[in-house]
Amino acid sequence: MLRSCCVYGAGILCVLLLIAGIAMALTQVFQKLINNTIKEVSEYECVVFFISYLFNKSHICVSSFREYRPKEEVKFLDNGTRVEAVNPKTYVFEPNMSRGSEDDIVRTVNIPAVTVMEKAKGRWFEGFVSALMKSNNIGVFGTFRVGDLLWGYEDPLLKLIQKFITMDDHFGLFYKKNGTDDGDYIFFTGKQNYQDFARIDEWNGQSTLNWWSTEGCNRINGTDGASFHPVITKTEKLYIFSPDLCRSIYAQYESDVSVRGVPGFRFVPPSEVFANLTINPDNAGFCVPAGNCLGSGLLNVSVCKEGVPIIMSSPHFYQADDRFVQDVFGMNPNKEEHETVIDVNPLTGMLLRGAKRVQVNVYLVFLHFCLFLSSKRFHPVFQSVLIDEESAKKLYAVVTEANVIVNIPFIVISVGILLGVIFIVFMCRQQTPAVRLTHHFLH
Repeated sequence: MLRSCCVYGAGILCVLLLIAGIAMALTQVFQKLINNTIKEVSEYECVVFFISYLFNKSHICVSSFREYRPKEEVKFLDNGTRVEAVNPKTYVFEPNMSRGSEDDIVRTVNIPAVTVMEKAKGRWFEGFVSALMKSNNIGVFGTFRVGDLLWGYEDPLLKLIQKFITMDDHFGLFYKKNGTDDGDYIFFTGKQNYQDFARIDEWNGQSTLNWWSTEGCNRINGTDGASFHPVITKTEKLYIFSPDLCRSIYAQYESDVSVRGVPGFRFVPPSEVFANLTINPDNAGFCVPAGNCLGSGLLNVSVCKEGVPIIMSSPHFYQADDRFVQDVFGMNPNKEEHETVIDVNPLTGMLLRGAKRVQVNVYLVFLHFCLFLSSKRFHPVFQSVLIDEESAKKLYAVVTEANVIVNIPFIVISVGILLGVIFIVFMCRQQTPAVRLTHHFLH
């Protein structure tokens, strides 16, 4: 009698556990707990470094900066389904990580002069601009202080031509980028759909861009790259909107990684992202003016840089047409040093490590050729992101906890299945003697 009670009790408990486990899995009853752990992790920030390489005739100036980028003016909207914020960035010079100082002098392309020449081309004051440059001894190349070239300086030519061309009389590769934000963002919080977590809904009051010629190219896709939605799979694409590139890009899974003991997936942008329209027709909208397409690996961003003839690429023209590599002396593209990478924890979607690697190039139209910044003719800019050790420890603990939480329904189901197997075995053993006894009486 006791054995029968135990057997039937196991059967009943098996059914209850299976129902409970399946219900928990379907209703995602532990999703709130996971979201709380993710919220806890999101309060920590990665260590971000911004590294600029300026090539001079005799040496390379490597300027390193610690980047601080907290989200401020946070305001929740629409019952917590969206959140508005700005992301100011501040750069602090790191002398121990630099080769040279911000006071070093480099000789490079005079970008303001090239810009003014381009804007004056074919207009009535073109001759006046040429005479003005000659009389003031302003050429296509010039010498500049590193700090001025990066963060901005008052340019004499831009100041002289204010009556003819409406432009700021200051110029810098990252002018107005230090101590300022790159626009107002509205993000989805993921409250309605966890896959929308951190996805950008609006930027500067707009849901689309207006620089490019097709709807797809003007679309604002993805997050700002600081974090992604939880439960990332290897088959999906991670979309990122980059104001520096004036467009959205995507990255695909490449390999499993471990950062300070925390497991992660490495995502990288494939070559198709910056490919010519003959390879990727979706990129036709990035040909500006319409029909004026550069080779693979190059992006003309002059339309969003106030007409400054800036061409963006990966360092050393990595993944670009080989003719660009061959045309510029000293180019040696390789995957390890010049590829943009994103390492994320797949459970929480938090960024573990990243390397944003771009190269700023100047287009000199009157030579019918792309000449690049300084004597080496290019200006790579690397931005590296790495989670600090303390945050990594906290993230590791949170990931471990979340792994346990997310598996509770499946543990309950497994226990139910085990009890079901035990129930079936005992039922069979109970029925076997009865079958044998019946067989004996029949004989």
